[in-house]
Amino acid sequence: MRTKLTLISLLVVATILLTACRGGTPAVADDRLKVLATTTIVGDVVSQVGGDYINLTILMPVGTDPHEFQPRPQDAATLADAQIIFSNGAGLEGYLKPLLESTGATGKLVEVSAGITLLPLPGSDQSAGDPHTWMDPNNVIIWTQNIAAALSAADPAHAADYQANAEAYTASLRDLDAWIRAQVAQIPPQNRLLVVDHAVLGYFAAQYGFTQEGTITGSFSSEAAPSARELAALEDKIRQSGVKAVFVSEAVNQTLADQIAADTGIKSIWIYHAALTASTGPAASYLEFMRHNVNAIVEALK
Repeated sequence: MRTKLTLISLLVVATILLTACRGGTPAVADDRLKVLATTTIVGDVVSQVGGDYINLTILMPVGTDPHEFQPRPQDAATLADAQIIFSNGAGLEGYLKPLLESTGATGKLVEVSAGITLLPLPGSDQSAGDPHTWMDPNNVIIWTQNIAAALSAADPAHAADYQANAEAYTASLRDLDAWIRAQVAQIPPQNRLLVVDHAVLGYFAAQYGFTQEGTITGSFSSEAAPSARELAALEDKIRQSGVKAVFVSEAVNQTLADQIAADTGIKSIWIYHAALTASTGPAASYLEFMRHNVNAIVEALK
């Protein structure tokens, strides 16, 4: 009997030690607001407002183009688990509505672009207008207000904190706007012509005095494929207008942009358009994202 008790004791001790080695300490309950953001850019702004009071999940991985994103099976469960779902809106996340309806999560959705006067998309019949609202930090100030209001309504106990965070981040966005204006002033007005892979810089152009001369895809979407005739027409326009660079984002075939640049004798310049980089990259936050793009545009056109 004694031998049996000793063996049981050893097994108990071994089990305790094994559990400890595996991190068997009971997890601390997380009672923070469960929040989901669709894109990395939306997620970054949400995190600035929500701070430590939210448990944030971002639906799209780093570097993902929202135009091409295909939901994964586990995404439905993630949406169902969230208490608030923040999306860009304005028609960007076309996959989202049916996914929300299938999970019964429609009532959780907050579109951060609500209240922004949307620009029309040239050559498009998309009724929602241009979805790339984040390309103007003044629009992101409206995002910030919408996010703070939604978080405060869902978690009144921390409403003052959300408002304080929103005010601090708004100050950073106003500083960014002033910095962009100072940088753009280095570019002669006649050089403020933009050719981009797809129609992503409309809000930036309208706010800071540029003209969006044309796009490689001929569309607001990075998925569109240009014909040989369309490319030839674009190259003619570049030559006639005196465009100095074509700006290419992570969403489009670099080879095509390089071909246009070579044919017309202009530069092909990389910018980011819809997603942040990893934390070690040059566009790990929205503020860094905009600074990187503005630096690239100014250097190419001044």
